[in-house]
Amino acid sequence: MPIKIPDDLPARSILENEGVAVMRESDAVRQDIRPLRIGLLNLMPDKVSTETQLARLLGATPLQIELTLVRISDHVARNTSPEHLEAFYRPWRDVEHERFDGFIITGAPVERLAFEDVRYWPELQRIFDWTRTNVHSCLTICWAAQAFLHHFHGVPKHELPAKAFGVFPHRNRAPNSPFLRGISDSFAVPVSRWTEMRAEDLPSDGGVQILAESEETGLCLLHDPQDRALLMFNHLEYDSDTLAGEFERDGGPVPANYYPDDDPACAPINAWRSHGHLLFGNWINEIYQSTPFDRAEIGATTRPDAAADLIPA
Repeated sequence: MPIKIPDDLPARSILENEGVAVMRESDAVRQDIRPLRIGLLNLMPDKVSTETQLARLLGATPLQIELTLVRISDHVARNTSPEHLEAFYRPWRDVEHERFDGFIITGAPVERLAFEDVRYWPELQRIFDWTRTNVHSCLTICWAAQAFLHHFHGVPKHELPAKAFGVFPHRNRAPNSPFLRGISDSFAVPVSRWTEMRAEDLPSDGGVQILAESEETGLCLLHDPQDRALLMFNHLEYDSDTLAGEFERDGGPVPANYYPDDDPACAPINAWRSHGHLLFGNWINEIYQSTPFDRAEIGATTRPDAAADLIPA
């Protein structure tokens, strides 16, 4: 099934040229099916690139997805035009009374600040709490995953002596997890961060499960079933050239294991694309299997037979 996004969103033409099925509103209403409603709180500076990356992965799943773009209510983004935000994004305060089958919160370039020093931290805390009552399953990425874990479990973040930057092998620590279905025992993941959270700081009751980690860069993917959330500290959604763009912009060491022979003159080889599709496909499938057909029930109950109701007979 295709993903339903606004007709004029820049991501549409990019995805259509890649062969990703994209649906228009007029076509979506003719289908006798309830789409999965996914919200995206995009905290990244380059919102167009991020929304395209995530729409690509959501649009490759076999279910109809309705994507709603959300922004922090009072934060003024400096790297995205006001016209783009006005046309395609809704402030969170405008959607806080609505319910979503899934909700994605991206990272932000504020990870070296204390959480409490981030200007929109109070609103983000309210959003985290809201996901418990208005969202069936939450997926947080990079800094947002750290912030989510700190908010609900008090886990501290630690600044690294040097930026973790490159593509690193990760171990699948929970091959029986439905979120890692089909994912290899070892798989490559792009990493780009200055801070980390450590396994020894996780709640001692075992309520937060480690799904994937790296010997070189530590924790990668956690499952927090109590809060119905996946926490991804790295970037399986990245394009092939995303790390190259960061390297050209910021300089510093060449990203590890990224360019052939570590030569920036060579085009990088994407070694993570398939696992990105698997992870997002598995997450969407788990939502489909368990979300209530009646969105009003989201947050109040989880019905194991909900999947049968998603497609009317």
